[in-house]
Amino acid sequence: MPKKRQDHEQPAAVTKRGWRYHHLGIPTAVPRPDERHLPHLKVYVSGFDTSPYGIEWMRFEPGCPVSELIKSVPHIAFEVDNLDEALAGQTLLGKVSSPSKGVRVAMILDNGAPVELLEFKNKQKLMGSKKSRDRGLGIRD
Repeated sequence: MPKKRQDHEQPAAVTKRGWRYHHLGIPTAVPRPDERHLPHLKVYVSGFDTSPYGIEWMRFEPGCPVSELIKSVPHIAFEVDNLDEALAGQTLLGKVSSPSKGVRVAMILDNGAPVELLEFKNKQKLMGSKKSRDRGLGIRD
């Protein structure tokens, strides 16, 4: 039987796997004043650039190809050093994607909840890129 996590302990994804918190994606049906439309992805995003907690709101258009689970359940996202290693033994929700140069993204399931994993190659080059700022669900414009 696996050791149970104590109240004061960080999750194993952080302590054992070295994953780093990136954002919390929250689906919404309500338009937000600061949202940006990404028409090619059929989604509106807001909050990531300004939230001190990394909260990103996502409003999906009809016909958006994202899984219904992602459209209805919030997800936590972690940055990982090696996406392929992080995916070992995980249940994938959809395919691994590369929404912009130097970025690889995958969604996994953990006990029915979606979890996003992001890998950034050449991180310094991406730091100033507009595309690097639209991260939820691997969403880029």
